[in-house]
Amino acid sequence: IEMPLTRNMSKDERVTRLFVGCLLVGGYALDIIGTWGLIGIGFVATSWINFCPFYRLIGIKTCKDC
Repeated sequence: IEMPLTRNMSKDERVTRLFVGCLLVGGYALDIIGTWGLIGIGFVATSWINFCPFYRLIGIKTCKDC
């Protein structure tokens, strides 16, 4: 069964996830926060594809027109 990656995040949330993700990855790269910073890769990826798998699991959509 194919499940398309339908958009489920608002633009504001995408920008926030990208910002926080970059901070986390930067913190990891500078060895400030350790391996927890790798979580930022997931934030950046989900903001880039405009889809959060966890949101699909629990049935959340933060965008108005999707």
